[in-house]
Amino acid sequence: MVMAITGIFLMIFLSLHLSINLFLFIGEKEFNNAVHFMRNNILIHILEYVLAIGFITHILLGILLHFKNSNAKGEINYIISTYVTSSFSSRTMIYSGILVLCFIVLHLMNFMIPMKYNRNIISDYNIVVTLFKNPIYTFVYVLSFFILGIHLHHGFQSSFQSLGLSNKKRIIWIKRFGFLYFWIICSGFSIIAIWFFFNSRN
Repeated sequence: MVMAITGIFLMIFLSLHLSINLFLFIGEKEFNNAVHFMRNNILIHILEYVLAIGFITHILLGILLHFKNSNAKGEINYIISTYVTSSFSSRTMIYSGILVLCFIVLHLMNFMIPMKYNRNIISDYNIVVTLFKNPIYTFVYVLSFFILGIHLHHGFQSSFQSLGLSNKKRIIWIKRFGFLYFWIICSGFSIIAIWFFFNSRN
């Protein structure tokens, strides 16, 4: 249940994060204002600590459950029920999770830390646009969200199942909504990176 709750919380964060990033398409001033609003909002400051705790808890529990399930007889995964068959995404949750964690560390080093702690930065917009001019970084960025999509594909429906909110009738709609969710999230972030990469070539 804790894995499910922290997972849903992180998925809500991804939606909020994407909504802020979409201001990049409006313009430099609008994006900088959006980032400034988030940076100086006391509620956001509190949620940052909650988010950090959620991330750490989700990661540690995920690793713990992986080894626990691997050692259990029959290796029955905690997120598979009688009506949800094992899929590639469910079998690789630990691996996709580790790869996403590596990307998060890279992301924090390139975006959050400079934006939050480097007082010499004049425009947050320029940080983003400059990074997306780099083909290697853009490729890693898009690939990371593809891997995140694999993780979300199973994580979304398993979260509802772990909380007891799914059944044989609801699981179909949960899968459909989950499919829509992870495509919006992963495509949204990827399109932003690809757009600014090719736009910088003009």
